[in-house]
Amino acid sequence: MNNEEMKAYLQSIIARTPFAASLGAEVLSISPGNVELCIPVVPEKVHQHHGFVHGAVIGFVADSACAWAAGSVAGDVVTSEYKLNLLAPATGEKIIGVGSVIKASSRSVVSKAEIYSERANERKLVAFAVATIMKVETK
Repeated sequence: MNNEEMKAYLQSIIARTPFAASLGAEVLSISPGNVELCIPVVPEKVHQHHGFVHGAVIGFVADSACAWAAGSVAGDVVTSEYKLNLLAPATGEKIIGVGSVIKASSRSVVSKAEIYSERANERKLVAFAVATIMKVETK
């Protein structure tokens, strides 16, 4: 698949995934080993009681960025595990996930994600994740 076909494929997955679709997830760009996605910050959907984006939403963006970057080189994948460091409260208009592959093997991919909050085209790093992503075996 070329980059545009990969982007369209991921957008079709988002459309079929109620949680991702309800958050308004969108693939901004994808190339082999790399992905950038975003969700709009809609306070009544994503804020916690202090007015910051909820950590579970940050986790979704991190997991998706890691898995989708891995999938761009490995095909169909699922997350085996991920570690998320929340670095700062997430505020702003968008949450951006930038995922990239660290190492791919025959059965798994290790990837990372940087999560940013964006306001007026200014990005602030709010989280960092590392994940192990497994290839789905079809029998």
